[in-house]
Amino acid sequence: MLQPNIISVQALEDYRLLLQYENNELRIFDMKPYLHLPFYKPLTDISIFKTVRPVDDGWTIEWINGCDFPPEDLYNKSVLTAA
Repeated sequence: MLQPNIISVQALEDYRLLLQYENNELRIFDMKPYLHLPFYKPLTDISIFKTVRPVDDGWTIEWINGCDFPPEDLYNKSVLTAA
């Protein structure tokens, strides 16, 4: 199953992301389990973490330093907060 596109993303406290999808779902994704990985380690700088934005017409997200995240993981490993 393909996940819906991301309309917006907001960096929250404690390295979490609030994702709004085109189907009106709001989901919270926790980045903390990934920040120890070399690719994501730069995101521990909160000023970089806050630069997150949707890219590729909402297919996924990306940070200013070029880090991105698999869209299927963003959707499937996030927690639904509202619909």
